[in-house]
Amino acid sequence: MSKIAFCFPGQGSLEEGMGREIAEVVPEAMDVFRVGSEASGLDLRQLCFEAPLEQLVETEIQQPALVATSLAILAALRARGLAPDYVVGHSVGEFAAIAAASSIDTAQAIGLVRERGLAMAEAARESDGAMAAILGLDDAVVEQLCAEIEGVWPANYNCPGQIVVSGQEDAVDELIDKASALGARRTVKLKVSGAFHSPLVEKAAEMLKPAIDRVKFGDTVAPFMSTVTARIEPAQRMAALLVEQITAPVRFTQAAHGLVKEGVKTFVEVGPGNVLSGLVRRIDRTVKAVSVNNVAGLKELEETF
Repeated sequence: MSKIAFCFPGQGSLEEGMGREIAEVVPEAMDVFRVGSEASGLDLRQLCFEAPLEQLVETEIQQPALVATSLAILAALRARGLAPDYVVGHSVGEFAAIAAASSIDTAQAIGLVRERGLAMAEAARESDGAMAAILGLDDAVVEQLCAEIEGVWPANYNCPGQIVVSGQEDAVDELIDKASALGARRTVKLKVSGAFHSPLVEKAAEMLKPAIDRVKFGDTVAPFMSTVTARIEPAQRMAALLVEQITAPVRFTQAAHGLVKEGVKTFVEVGPGNVLSGLVRRIDRTVKAVSVNNVAGLKELEETF
């Protein structure tokens, strides 16, 4: 029988008013914003439902707001009896994925993500860094460029022919020039505050570790596919992986391939936007990808299953 994976998006998937429509019709979803606000010290309901994009985009706000929205939509899916066979998350989305697997609860996930956002924002302020998407080159070509240029690393393996690199501003600019010369279809400098998923934000990992070490991760009810290792990982590995993922590349391409090998034929993106659904379709054209970020998406998924 074909399996279903719930996928949880990372930074960049935010939208104004995210989660509001579902929360207004599903009480369990609204509860997530209440619990998350208490855990994070932020008014997540106000931020997600009413705040302008320029306020939401700040790393220390965006991360808990995104994860709260994903977990609110998850609560709406659960209220309708829909559950995943596997879970996977892109970057900060891994915290939502681990909560979806019931290894930690909603309050723990959003509390940790608030700490993560603050740590990453501080690390970004202290290091001169940048990120850029390189489109239309083989992964191996971009990896080779990173190996040749000091101070830049692969950060996100999003789908074949789309890698994000991260590093020092001048090194990223040099890689962009060389990638363009080698025939990259497009290069896009990302609007981010730092060189995330690179050694330049090591301080954020060090700051977050004590908060993560205080949490006890329980056994998962759905297998967790790590985008750090692109393997199914057990509860006892989660603390180390959530620290490591701050400086490690996001191996979403490899993780999606791994899930397909496990028998996953349907990927359900649980959260704002539809970035991951688009990536999944490029990774494997034989699978189905569905985005659930509003009531219509919720109903469509319910009818499908």
